[in-house]
Amino acid sequence: MSLLSLKGVESFYGASQALFGVDLSVEDGEVVALMGRNGMGKTTTISSILGMVKPRGGSINFAGKEIVGQQPHRIAQQGIGLVPEGRRCFPNLTVEENLLVAARGSDWTLARVTELFPRLGERLGQYANTLSGGEQQMLAIGRALMTNPRLLILDEATEGLAPVIRQDIWAALRKLKAAGQSILVVDKTLSELLPVADRCFVLEKGVTVFEGKPDALTAELQDRYLGV
Repeated sequence: MSLLSLKGVESFYGASQALFGVDLSVEDGEVVALMGRNGMGKTTTISSILGMVKPRGGSINFAGKEIVGQQPHRIAQQGIGLVPEGRRCFPNLTVEENLLVAARGSDWTLARVTELFPRLGERLGQYANTLSGGEQQMLAIGRALMTNPRLLILDEATEGLAPVIRQDIWAALRKLKAAGQSILVVDKTLSELLPVADRCFVLEKGVTVFEGKPDALTAELQDRYLGV
């Protein structure tokens, strides 16, 4: 049984339908890439998983339990950690406070997060709103890990970050993968995303149009579904 399984998910914003049948799965210890052009339903899919958008059709199963209809905080408590688009760190809390406020469980600790991201260890007493964008992204990932999630979801993992910071983020994700962390990641940088992913799902107008290994996502398919 998959750790996460979406089957035929249909979601709406008011009367406007955004998802028309999304199928997606993540196995234990797997890194899955969720891809598609802007506006094709990636963030809505994540919001549907987390209960921030209530699906009106289909099913979402996490760790053997149906989670459609549950409140977002209940879903998070079952072991899903989100690194949201835009990072959304608590600006008036220090780095250490941002991390400790999310602490739950024992596997991920302050020491382990700062080992993964040494920059955060150097800035524990610094307020989040004084960090660079890349450092805030590291903090958002660290905060999600402090919840000790079974599944880590990253929405636009490296968008808008400097190349050197992007490399730090991808290096961290490779370390997490090696440690067996299950990850669902959205990112547009295919050259960095595909080598990390075990499988890929592509959305087109709210429907899953491709599922497969990264090497099956040919140049033709990339141009058809992901090209500008």
